[in-house]
Amino acid sequence: MSIGLALAVVFIALAFTYINGFHDTANSIATVVATKVLTPGQAVLMAAITNLIGALWGTAVAKTIAAGLIDTHVIAAGPQLLICALLAATVWNLITWWLGLPSSSSHALVGALVGSAIAASGNNFASVIWWQWAGTHWWQGNGVVPKVVLPMVISPLMGFIIGFLLMGGLYALLSWFSSRTGFLRRFGRTPFVNSFFGKAQIVSASAMGLAHGMNDAQKSMGIIALALAGATAAGQFEGLPAWLGFLRIQGSTDGGFSVPSWVAVVCALTMAAGTAGGGWRIIKTLGHKMVKLHPINGFAAEGSSAAVILTASAFGIPVSTTHNVSASIMGVGAAKRWNAIRWSVVERMVWAWILTLPVTAVLAYGMVRLAQLF
Repeated sequence: MSIGLALAVVFIALAFTYINGFHDTANSIATVVATKVLTPGQAVLMAAITNLIGALWGTAVAKTIAAGLIDTHVIAAGPQLLICALLAATVWNLITWWLGLPSSSSHALVGALVGSAIAASGNNFASVIWWQWAGTHWWQGNGVVPKVVLPMVISPLMGFIIGFLLMGGLYALLSWFSSRTGFLRRFGRTPFVNSFFGKAQIVSASAMGLAHGMNDAQKSMGIIALALAGATAAGQFEGLPAWLGFLRIQGSTDGGFSVPSWVAVVCALTMAAGTAGGGWRIIKTLGHKMVKLHPINGFAAEGSSAAVILTASAFGIPVSTTHNVSASIMGVGAAKRWNAIRWSVVERMVWAWILTLPVTAVLAYGMVRLAQLF
């Protein structure tokens, strides 16, 4: 791997992170903006700070992306694989952003990595999409199935269920309180409840930003660290001047390296900049089109989705912020009443979810094949 190609991977990964910012970070602040608890500017600032803290809080997800999904020997074969994967994921993110569809940047990246690896390995599926049990539980296995496919189904389902139960519990609690005091009639809309949950939503939105940083920011961190570790192992950075020595990452490309703090900081700041650059399209879909939200609804949606994502991050499982936030909002809306959800909007979102993995895999596969011709 040449120095130029290694640095190209870094810059393209940062471009993907920037797009992830206005594509996925928008999801984490959509509800707090839609309920008018914070202005877009205040929400972006809060997201930037909490994303930075989350990105620096461990590297379990980064190591999964770098060495826990596909055969690292295939990745180490050339940086073109990583470049094609990042470009394919970026193209899909831009398409879905333009359409205002909150699809998953996480699954776009994973699908693109798999498609690139299949093309680079000569269509040897067995050596690319591997499934190795590392312990007695499914989350301790390596490979696309235990690390991506199963969480892709389980985590949104958990977000929906927790959001439904939390919202239902809050409604029951406030109804009980209203019947006892006679004060909180029409409790979902009263100034008192809106004011209380408006403050509580700042806490839940901060937790959502922290969760997003712990999971999504680390995906780009894993790609950058893998590229730099590969270039260092290949001796490509030997002639670097001393002031660029920070680019060297000692260790093997099978995950035997540490993600430097500067990579985490740069990825987090880039993601925050992306949030400020154009997240309104996604915010509009999640916060306004799917279901009408009040602060109490936003608190329940953010709290339930943050709980799911933080738990997954602790186990190094790359889950989708988009899917979890969307599913939590659906659960909250369903607790209010089933027809409170605009199911036509949900249908468009679900199609984007279903298509993300195969479309990005095909895009990346085609890009690698095209690159092999030159």
